[in-house]
Amino acid sequence: MARQNYGFEKRQRELKKNKKKEEKRQKKLERNGSADAPDNEHDAPGDAQAPATDEQDTPS
Repeated sequence: MARQNYGFEKRQRELKKNKKKEEKRQKKLERNGSADAPDNEHDAPGDAQAPATDEQDTPS
């Protein structure tokens, strides 16, 4: 008997949830007519980027 692939099932649930969330966000943008709403799609906890530093403005 084959084993259940729980990792695959979980990934499929996550993809479905994210798709539904994105569709809801798009509907909300269309309803509000706001093109400058923040895009939180890429704000996952592991995706944080360090702020860019401008070395020319830092005092020596």
